[in-house]
Amino acid sequence: MNSPRAARDWLVPLLALYLAATAALLWPGRVIAGAPGGPLRLTDTAGRIDAWPAATVLFDRDGRLSLQDVVRTFDRFRTPRTGYATLGVTTEAAWLRVPLQVDATSTGNWIVDIDYAPLVRIDVHLLRDGRLVQTAALGTSRPFETRPLQSRTHATPLALVPGGTYDLLIRAESTGTLILPITLNTPTVFHASALREQMLQGVLGGIGLCLLLYSLAQWLVLREPFFLKYCVLISGSLLFSLLQFGIGMQFLWTDNLGMERHAGGAAALMALVGSFLFIEQALDEPRSSRFSRLMKGGAVFCAAFAIVYALDLVHDTTVTAVVSVLGPVPALLGLPGAVRRARRGDPIGGALLVAWFVYFVTTATLIGVIRGQLPADFWTLHSFQFGATFDMVAFTYVLGLRTKAIRQVAQRASVERDLMRALAITDPLTGLANRRGLSHVFVDTGDRLTPGSVLALFLIDVDGFKAVNDRHGHDAGDELLVQISNRLRGAVRSTDIVARLGGDEFVVVADGLTSAPLAEELGQTLVSLADEPFALTRHTVQVGLTVGYALSPPADRDPAALLQLADGAMYEGKRAGKRCLRRAADVAAGAAAPLAQATAH
Repeated sequence: MNSPRAARDWLVPLLALYLAATAALLWPGRVIAGAPGGPLRLTDTAGRIDAWPAATVLFDRDGRLSLQDVVRTFDRFRTPRTGYATLGVTTEAAWLRVPLQVDATSTGNWIVDIDYAPLVRIDVHLLRDGRLVQTAALGTSRPFETRPLQSRTHATPLALVPGGTYDLLIRAESTGTLILPITLNTPTVFHASALREQMLQGVLGGIGLCLLLYSLAQWLVLREPFFLKYCVLISGSLLFSLLQFGIGMQFLWTDNLGMERHAGGAAALMALVGSFLFIEQALDEPRSSRFSRLMKGGAVFCAAFAIVYALDLVHDTTVTAVVSVLGPVPALLGLPGAVRRARRGDPIGGALLVAWFVYFVTTATLIGVIRGQLPADFWTLHSFQFGATFDMVAFTYVLGLRTKAIRQVAQRASVERDLMRALAITDPLTGLANRRGLSHVFVDTGDRLTPGSVLALFLIDVDGFKAVNDRHGHDAGDELLVQISNRLRGAVRSTDIVARLGGDEFVVVADGLTSAPLAEELGQTLVSLADEPFALTRHTVQVGLTVGYALSPPADRDPAALLQLADGAMYEGKRAGKRCLRRAADVAAGAAAPLAQATAH
């Protein structure tokens, strides 16, 4: 449970439990006062009363019915046959009649509240004994500042006479669906309920905003497109919630009716663009270019359609139809890849499957409300928002896993690059620097040399190596070379360089020596390394080392010249009988004085 992986596994279910608990605590149960179809009894002790059980409906197909026409045709009103508080998808205007009976002990101060922000036009009329006593104009097509109560929902206060009977007539229009969760509230209960909903929206919106800012910061720092795609996805989801629950018009685009009209379609299309791109990279199917083309094509189409919609070239109903068709497409296209990953034990596949299951359940719930098949209550109206929040967190988990995989690939590539570079300058048998690696030594040693110091290059040849190879085989010869390299490394300083030029030739570079006798002493040490026999796996062999070396002051470091001089000195030692040390002539005439001074020290 303390491991990072265990913490991630528990994050999503704990968040879901937290959201459910928060919603349960913040949302009160509904109170129904009065018999179905009868008048609502308004008693202050009830505080909040659902109007739907007492409501009847009359559809205005032509939109021409006036208030007087409706009053004369009360007998044409019928009990709704759709789900609770929803009339389903319709472009017709609807009149709702709710008879009221005010309790004699009531103060008469009530607020009628229609808790579905996207409604375009709402006219509220209060009649007593057939006479109009109060009216209010609400809806997103009207300026927010003209609302009687500047709340996120469509609400207006009612001044009722205790003991009086009234008819509440509500005319509602919408571009797609008529969801009408109508309640009557005392002022205290209304404001308390509004505060609870604001708190809930703050929690859900805060989670989305934090994830958005985190992903945006990651993209700015890492320049990884995956984070930017996730930002587009979250932005669409957040914008939809701001519109759906009236927070946008209340606080963000209060006086921008055009934004209110286009926000829903724009949010849905933006979320679709992000979904196509995010899922395409999350699954990263390199063998399926067709899948990649389909996902990117879907994103391009939705982005282009959003531009067309912003220019008012298509109607809202067309956008609704397109979003309804394309909504599940990203998940459906990605489903096979997610299943394959889940079967392989890849947590990305499992996380996507869980997120999509929640998405389909919550989306189906909202669609059921929109079509009038499910009741429009707190849980169904918030289901999509809860599901979207769950998906955002689940996708954040996917984002972390995918980013980790990308980082691991980059790390492997870096290791492989370093390995290839090391192999290019390293002898594969002994692990010493090779001839190419030796050239880097002279670049690195230049900064470490101080005035008056010298650099010594020793060229070492193994005497009798060919006889070992011929007699005992190449494996024995290779083992002998490895043991010689180990003895050389153990005999020099940690700052000195040991290299193998090839065959049985080795080089030792000792820089920063304070005197020439120190170089001579080191050379004798190198020769003596072969005094003891070499115990191989199957044999014990005796060989010798012939060493030639050259000295150079800092101003005359020429690796080719030093190597040539040391080589000449080594062959001089070979001709003199082998197993000895020989020093080459000075590198240049100008080196004689510094070397003489070093020798004197």
